[in-house]
Amino acid sequence: MRLFVAATITYNIIEAVVAITAGTLASSTALIGFGLDSVIEVSSAAAIAWQFASSDPERRERTALRIIAISFFALAGYVAIESTRALLVGDRAEHSSVGLVLAAVSLLVMPVLSIAQRRAGRELGSASAVADSKQTLLCTYLSAVLLVGLAVNSLFGWGWADPVAALVIAAVAVKEGREAWRGDACCSPTAALRPASVGTAGCSDGCCSTGETRS
Repeated sequence: MRLFVAATITYNIIEAVVAITAGTLASSTALIGFGLDSVIEVSSAAAIAWQFASSDPERRERTALRIIAISFFALAGYVAIESTRALLVGDRAEHSSVGLVLAAVSLLVMPVLSIAQRRAGRELGSASAVADSKQTLLCTYLSAVLLVGLAVNSLFGWGWADPVAALVIAAVAVKEGREAWRGDACCSPTAALRPASVGTAGCSDGCCSTGETRS
């Protein structure tokens, strides 16, 4: 299970660097937002790891979750403002071959990681690992949105496609932020590494309960 966690985090780091760089060069709000989402996914893993490094993780839980939630809300705000500005002003993102390739690769890689995580989680009887696989699957949907937005913009010159895709990413960021604020800590990449004694910490909504995972 640790292998899948490490693979997911490593891929997100690479994805973030490539997406933000390509997005900046192409003036693509959607690409930048996609990259920032990957940064937050890695940051959330670090925050939860910090929490459970303590002998009393429950004391750090609220702080860790608030940091994660606020980060997602900040991302949503930034992307929403920039994409709205692009729509009103008529700014058009440039073609980005790197962005298209990244979105396509992520669309292929993330489902594989998600399936592997879910299979391992079921074999280990870990509901939190299964929930984490759904979080990884969410990245697949974001990749699809990004790919469509970039492709439509490149093929047809529809300048509104990139900011609209960015708005979808912003909406997903709000959703993830709300879940973190409510205490869905078990949906983080490090959830599967928790000691059994704290396996359900922060899961008052039941997302880590046996047989109950978020869709």
